[in-house]
Amino acid sequence: MTAKFLFSLFFILCCSVVYAQETSLFNGKDLTGWHIDVPAMDKDTKLRNPFIIRNGMLVSLGEPQGHLITDKIYQNYRVEVQYRFAGTPGNCGLLLHASTPRSLYGMFPKSIESQMMHQNAGDFWCIVENIEVPEMEKRRGPKENWGITEGKERRVRNLTDNSEKPLGEWNTMIVECLNDQIKVWVNGDMVNHGFNCTAQKGQIALQAEGAEVEFRKVALTPITKISE
Repeated sequence: MTAKFLFSLFFILCCSVVYAQETSLFNGKDLTGWHIDVPAMDKDTKLRNPFIIRNGMLVSLGEPQGHLITDKIYQNYRVEVQYRFAGTPGNCGLLLHASTPRSLYGMFPKSIESQMMHQNAGDFWCIVENIEVPEMEKRRGPKENWGITEGKERRVRNLTDNSEKPLGEWNTMIVECLNDQIKVWVNGDMVNHGFNCTAQKGQIALQAEGAEVEFRKVALTPITKISE
């Protein structure tokens, strides 16, 4: 066998191993593996579930607001989310290392959010957890205003502009969480890289936050190192 053939075989085998490790977090039929936390439904059980499966896609209808949360806890992983605002642009987020529910404003679980809000994808939001990035005061504001609870400066701005696709087109967000680091790419651009995260494992959650969002892929792969 030639060296070229052996290299090609090795490449195919490596790709096969990576592919085999990737696990879709939704089955295209129902919400098996997830549970909802929608505070408004506590008072009115007749409200619709804002998370549905439609045409094989996971859809956040936006209202009533709340979260769709994995039943399982994950650590050291790569999660790929393909999403779009098919109609009106708005807000949504991918919550990482989620734990105690309703820890902020009686709504948000303790977590680090990788923002999906239109034109702000890749911002970090600290939700009763914290993360650091280079040039903290430039990207988070004056240090005296920092915090992880209500009324504090919790937003850590991303590194790029114009990484998102035009409204209605599909965006790909890839997030890698390894030990105390979180790294985010949007459509191939590295948009955020945090360290000293105060949580290193937890559930994964998607938001209903006022706007309809379609998800055609939410998939997870275990990792042992952060990509360059």
